[in-house]
Amino acid sequence: MAELRINGFVLRTVEVWRTAWPAKSGREPDRALLYLAPQEARDAGVALAEPQECIVELDGEREVVATVRAWRSAGRAGSIACVLIAPRSFLHDLQQAFGWEPDARPAPVNPRETPVPDETILQFGTGKFLRCFADLFVHEANTSTARAHRADADGHPSPLGRPPPGRVVVVQSTGSERAQAFNQQGGRYHVAIRGLDHGQRVDRTVEVHSVRRALAAATDWDEVLAVARSRSLRAIVSNTTEAGYALHPDDAPDDAPPRSFPAKLLAVLKARFEANLPPVAILPCELLEQNGARLVGLLVDQGERWGCSPELRVWIEAGCLAPNTLVDRIVAAPSPGDPMADRDPLFAVAEPFALWLMDHSPGVPGLLEHPAVRVVDDLEPFHLRKVRILNGAHTALVAKAMPMGLETVRSAVEDERVRPWLESLLFDEIVPTLEGRTEAPEQFAFDVLERFANPFLEHRLADIALHHDVKLQTRLVPTLDEYRERFGHTPPCLGELLS
Repeated sequence: MAELRINGFVLRTVEVWRTAWPAKSGREPDRALLYLAPQEARDAGVALAEPQECIVELDGEREVVATVRAWRSAGRAGSIACVLIAPRSFLHDLQQAFGWEPDARPAPVNPRETPVPDETILQFGTGKFLRCFADLFVHEANTSTARAHRADADGHPSPLGRPPPGRVVVVQSTGSERAQAFNQQGGRYHVAIRGLDHGQRVDRTVEVHSVRRALAAATDWDEVLAVARSRSLRAIVSNTTEAGYALHPDDAPDDAPPRSFPAKLLAVLKARFEANLPPVAILPCELLEQNGARLVGLLVDQGERWGCSPELRVWIEAGCLAPNTLVDRIVAAPSPGDPMADRDPLFAVAEPFALWLMDHSPGVPGLLEHPAVRVVDDLEPFHLRKVRILNGAHTALVAKAMPMGLETVRSAVEDERVRPWLESLLFDEIVPTLEGRTEAPEQFAFDVLERFANPFLEHRLADIALHHDVKLQTRLVPTLDEYRERFGHTPPCLGELLS
């Protein structure tokens, strides 16, 4: 049995909830979240509220000077929660000695009967993208895990070693039409995967049934908070677009619901914290650099406006895994006359390509094991390439092609007036600013043009035009500024769009 000492006192009831590395900022050390018995915390000299330096020993072999920050009853009623800040190697050994997220370990699985956990994910957003992305991935992970368990005819546990990710509760922040459609269809809807995959034609339709139910924030806010207080909840997913990362000056802690997304999220986390439940993972899908760190920063700012306790802030910052992420998949409404669209108002079409990148953080792959989900050490080069080239080209087409009467991305790239202009924008203006900063930007731009010309996808420019002014500022203005700084003049295509 592993032995952990703080200031020379042997702890008998320690639980290691989560270790996290690398930390959210390169300037911050790594940390673990522990739960101690109150008397043992006092005997070890761990003071409440104020950070302090303690000598921490593991098995009498590893000894470090660690910073400890403790508070009462966060995550375990009657316990003392401690944030332990220590070197990465020590925390790795600590994780190995005491295990990983004790309450989240899967129970023994009957390989012939694999129940899907209920309501493990709370999702802010009901649009086409999440339906064709996160919700589809959860469905595919649920079904593939179940198949893997059933395939073991000898009765041995599945080599996957984890239960399915579970079911999603989706929240529509504005209006209620999609929420009603989800509920009327029992949470089921269809996604068509259409396009080319390594030169091979793909055209298949999936019935997705990962969504358990849908709520409208305006009318079901009490139920949203009830989900927050559920012991089965493990993760919160969001896609509110770039414009959603802003606070509203009139949001109040007793609003039902608050106006801004960060305030809604804070209200959810606060309800969970006050119910003495463990932290959850936060998986943002907004196309913003450092989206996880920025979202946590907004939560902290909103908490200060509301006068929330320091204990809640530590619970969020130290306990809630919030990796920075990058999402990439083109989705669209079905073509006019598609018979599935008449049967299913939630039907949407996606290209075969899909990628969900996350900063390296323990626990992320376990939340959702799927071929499209990858954990990387450095997200920035991938984000830079994708946002500047793919999303930048999308936003540029809205400004250039829509006024010419073109309605879809494909019609724009096939237009003899627009195609040369787009190629000049990509290869003469955007790619030169990325050389040496990201992997193969020119090849990625060629691949993007092929994806844009997908003959199966009706990607409407009007859909991309949502929050167009914000997208111009985040996707194209930085390229314009960097081009001017590097080459000393204004590039013609960007100059035309942004003058």
